Amino acid sequence: MKERVVLDVSALPLHATGAASPTWWGTCAFMLIEGTGFALALAVYFYLMSLAPHWPIRAPAPDPWPGTFLALILLASVAPNVLVSRWARQGDMRRVRLGLVVMCLFGIAPLFFRAYEFPALRVRWDDNAYGSITWTILGLHTAHIVTDLVDTLVLTCLMFTRHGDNPRRFGDVEDNALYWNFVVVTWIPLYASLYWVPRL
Repeated sequence: MKERVVLDVSALPLHATGAASPTWWGTCAFMLIEGTGFALALAVYFYLMSLAPHWPIRAPAPDPWPGTFLALILLASVAPNVLVSRWARQGDMRRVRLGLVVMCLFGIAPLFFRAYEFPALRVRWDDNAYGSITWTILGLHTAHIVTDLVDTLVLTCLMFTRHGDNPRRFGDVEDNALYWNFVVVTWIPLYASLYWVPRL
């Protein structure tokens, strides 16, 4: 009987983070799909604008203040989000727990301003094509904020229980931080298109 050579992989780690993790690739693929959705929504927005003699259609330009405050909150959240990701990479449980609590607050705060944003558009979703596309864009971005907030709340709860002792959870925290950065970055072109393009 011929002996077979078997590769000994017992020394390999059980969990990986970053590009070595399938979850990281899944998160990137999800962001690519969702980013394409945002790009298509903006394409529709600008297509409708090119057809309309006046933009916005039968409505004044939206009040920029709620969207501006929301943009400032999202930009302010980048610093603690980067720190949480760094602490997760280092395996610093105490700081990760604190950072996740802070990020939960940063996930909740934009929703208050978003509640004022819809009326600030000064048009209903069913008034015309302009109202429909602006409400759709805000609705899509709101869904992303809520999605990340729920994920952050779940991770925070896990990190304060025995499940947080699993080293894999630190990779989950890094992936969650990556997705929040996506939520912040996507708001910049959406904000500019909704609030400042109509004023040009």
